[in-house]
Amino acid sequence: MKAVRYLALSLAAVLFLIPFYLVLRNGLATEQEITAPTWTFWPQQIRWENLAELFSNPAVPMVHSMVNSLVVAVLQTAGQLLLCGLAGYGLARIPYRYSNFVLYLVIATLMIPAAVTFVPTFVVVSTLGWVSDLRGLVIPGLFSGFTTFLFRQYFLNFPRELEEAARIDGLGHWGTYWRVVVPNSKGFFAALGVIAFVTSWNQFLWPLVIAQDQDSWTVQVALSTFLTSQSIDVTQLFLAAAVSITPLVVVFVALQRFLVRGVTETGIKD
Repeated sequence: MKAVRYLALSLAAVLFLIPFYLVLRNGLATEQEITAPTWTFWPQQIRWENLAELFSNPAVPMVHSMVNSLVVAVLQTAGQLLLCGLAGYGLARIPYRYSNFVLYLVIATLMIPAAVTFVPTFVVVSTLGWVSDLRGLVIPGLFSGFTTFLFRQYFLNFPRELEEAARIDGLGHWGTYWRVVVPNSKGFFAALGVIAFVTSWNQFLWPLVIAQDQDSWTVQVALSTFLTSQSIDVTQLFLAAAVSITPLVVVFVALQRFLVRGVTETGIKD
């Protein structure tokens, strides 16, 4: 039984890694090898110069675009963990008259298609003068109704005994949240942080509309420049895709254990 389980997991791992292999293989090959009728497992000659050409291309500021994406993803992830965490805790633990009404409003925002709010959001951002500005890329994504709902559901199951002990020690809601709840919820925060980071990093439509200046491009917008109606730079597109997913792989490898812990996290430290 254990052998069958390992075999199934190994097969799943191979299938999962195939897209990464294809992206890296094509990025280090020539265009002729990519479009050749016969398939080779690996390029006959690895073209490391493709990497130098990618980062030296004046038409596509790859390094600057990745820095922009990193700044946007980090700020949006931090903002969601801060604002959505506080909102979720307030909805779960602080009793007030209109708490249910606020919760229903948050849930209602999840039922509104993003296409409906896209134009009004752009009008607001444009009016504030945030087009081609990092503020226009970051601020609209600092809050998420879905993340708030997840935090609220998690805090409902957080052990009340820990909070009651904190209040006996003289802490209010604010002190209890920062000194008791957050330290005992690191796994859940990390899990949602990974999801928020990946989601922010992969955004394309909003940065495409807002980042009209090359200096404000994110990496996804930079990738789109290799694919136009006139031409497709296949090699550079694959290599740029491989480079762009590197931060995501690093974040996933570093925090993958929290993704599992976050599902079953109870808030109690061992």
